[in-house]
Amino acid sequence: MGVYLSTPKTDKFSEDGENDTLRYGLSSMQGWRASMEDAHAALTDLDECTSFFGVYDGHGGKVVAKFCAKYLHQQVLKHEAYAAGDVGTSVQKAFFRMDEMMRGQRGWRELSVLGDKMNKFTGMLEGLIWSPKGGNSNDKDDDWAFEEGPHSDFTGPTSGSTACVAIVRNNEVCVANAGDSRCVISRKGQAYNLSRDHKPELEVERERILKAGGFIHAGRVNGSLNLARAIGDMEFKQNKFLPAERQIVTANPDINIIELCDDDDFIVLACDGIWDCMTSQQLVDFIHEQLQSESKLSTICERVLNRCLAPSTAGGEGCDNMTMILVQFKKPIKSAVPADEEASASYESDVSPIKSATPADEGASASNKTDVSPIKSASAAPADDEASASNQSDIVSSSSPKGDSSN
Repeated sequence: MGVYLSTPKTDKFSEDGENDTLRYGLSSMQGWRASMEDAHAALTDLDECTSFFGVYDGHGGKVVAKFCAKYLHQQVLKHEAYAAGDVGTSVQKAFFRMDEMMRGQRGWRELSVLGDKMNKFTGMLEGLIWSPKGGNSNDKDDDWAFEEGPHSDFTGPTSGSTACVAIVRNNEVCVANAGDSRCVISRKGQAYNLSRDHKPELEVERERILKAGGFIHAGRVNGSLNLARAIGDMEFKQNKFLPAERQIVTANPDINIIELCDDDDFIVLACDGIWDCMTSQQLVDFIHEQLQSESKLSTICERVLNRCLAPSTAGGEGCDNMTMILVQFKKPIKSAVPADEEASASYESDVSPIKSATPADEGASASNKTDVSPIKSASAAPADDEASASNQSDIVSSSSPKGDSSN
C-alpha cells in the first residue's frame, strides 16, 4: 500500500553517540516511498543515569511521528512518577499525553509547524498571533496551556504513528510499544522480542476493537488501519463513553522492564520496514556477523537498510521507509541484587529469567509473536484483556503501572 517512487531514495541520515555505559548507532532511509514518514529520538543522557531511544513510524503523514520524536521523551521526564523512580508509569502517561497535546489550537499549530510547507507558514503566523508564550515551543517548563484561536476545537490528527521506545536506566531497560515497530534484545546471541506487534488479528486487540464499536476487515481496523494501537489516528478515538485505553485504536503501550545482565549484547529498535524483511533472529545474527569486522554502529545499521531494500516495488516488502537504532552495552552489567538475596526473594512474583523464554523466531512468524519472559514486566494493557491474550504472547506480566484500568 502507498505511493512509490520510480527509483528509491537511498540517501541515509546516520548518527553515532555514546556515554560511559553504552554506545549507539542509527540510520534511516526513505527508500521507495514517496515521502519519509519515520522519525526517531536518541539521547544518551536523558538525565544523569538514563538514556532514551525511540523509533516512530508515521502513517497518513509525517507530523505525528515528528511530534513524538520532539516531545515524548520530554513528557517522560515531566511526569511525577519519573521523579519517584517509576519509569513504567511515566512512559505510559507520556504516550497518552501525546494524543492530548495534539488537540486544540496549540496542537494544531504545533502539527502545522512540523508538517508540510503549505501549512508551516500559517502555523508559525498563528503562533505569533494566538500563543500566550509567543510561540516558544521549546520551553522545557511549558505546561501546554489552553490557547484560544480558530482551531480551539481541533480534535487531533487523522494521521498517526507507532511508537517503540527503550529507556536504559542503571541496570534496567524499560520498553514501551504501541504499534508494529519492535524492540529486540540479543542475549548470548539469542534474539528475544521485548515488544509485541499490535496487529488487529491478535485476540486482545480484536476484543477491544469490537467492544468499542469497530470492526476488522481484511486485517485492518474499520477496513483501513493495519495497526490496533497508535498515537494519533483520532478518528478511531471518538467514543466519549470509553477511556483512552479502550478506544477502537489506543495509544496505550505495552510496558516491559527487564534487568540487564552480563550476557546481554545489544538491543535493536526498528520500524516494520526492517521486520517485514528480516526476523528478529536473522537481524541479531547479521549484527553479530558485522560486529566482527565493523566497529561503527551506524555503518552496521546502513548495511541492514541496504540489505532490506527491495530491487523493485513488485513484491511490496523492502519498499517501506526504514529506521533502525542499534544500542550496544559497553561493559558487563552486574545485577543490582546479590545472588543470595535474589534466591531468597521467592515471594517476588515478577522474577523470571529471560533464558527460560522461547527464542524469538522459534515456532512462530515474527509478525505476530512476542517471545519475552523478562525478569520484570509491567504491562499497561487492561488486566482482563491481557489474560484473554495469554495464547498470543510469552510475555510475563505480573504487575502494571499505577493508574491502569482493569475493567
